[in-house]
Amino acid sequence: MSDPAVPRRPTLDLRSFTPARVALGRSGVSVPTRALLDFTLDHARARDAVHAAFDAPRLVDDLRALGLVVTEARSQAVDRRDYLRRPDLGRQLDAASAEALARDAVAPCQLALVIGDGLSAAAVHAHAAALVTRLLPLLDEGDAVALGHAVVASGARVALGDEIGAILGARMVVTLIGERPGLSAPDSLGAYLTFAPKPGRTDAERNCVSNIHHAGLSYDEAAFKIAWLLREGLAREVTGVALKDESGDRAPRRIGTARPE
Repeated sequence: MSDPAVPRRPTLDLRSFTPARVALGRSGVSVPTRALLDFTLDHARARDAVHAAFDAPRLVDDLRALGLVVTEARSQAVDRRDYLRRPDLGRQLDAASAEALARDAVAPCQLALVIGDGLSAAAVHAHAAALVTRLLPLLDEGDAVALGHAVVASGARVALGDEIGAILGARMVVTLIGERPGLSAPDSLGAYLTFAPKPGRTDAERNCVSNIHHAGLSYDEAAFKIAWLLREGLAREVTGVALKDESGDRAPRRIGTARPE
């Protein structure tokens, strides 16, 4: 028997709290036509996000407008088909990009910023520049974190930032990248932080701030978490499982914060 002291909540109320597929209803032994059509549309959007072309020059212009020094780079994946079939190639710079970055590496830096297309160029187009705009002022607060270089990387996997950071002599690398599209979020951006980047780093040695999109983390929330992890990672000289996000209640509230459009 149900506890009479526990208020009953209609299942349909759950849909006001989440974009997940709950309380879809039923038509015979299947879902209603509307739910099926919505699923088909979201699946198509997710597939389109994976195969969408990456407009790297546009992103370079957006970042330079913020006053950043920006370089373009490519992985060894020669096209999207190659990228999807050979994840290992997306983790390695092509020779020309490695040489160009080595020429730009005048002196070691505290922080290198890498922005890669990943599995959703749409996420990068929609959110990367706006997130960086919120992040830059936070880097200047208190013990300022100096951003040495920004790299826009095509055909990128997360680990490509390790090689880029090592070439640039960065103590820390932050990689903003399009996450694998979901059926409710084809344009989700992720941020990966790695201390002392070098090829061979594992995911256990990174911190991740994920689900940055219109129904997930706001730009302000994400920028705050990234800045907090940056400072703590640099101070403790570690990232990954040894660095827990303890920013807690100091993060900005959702209400009144700028959210992805």
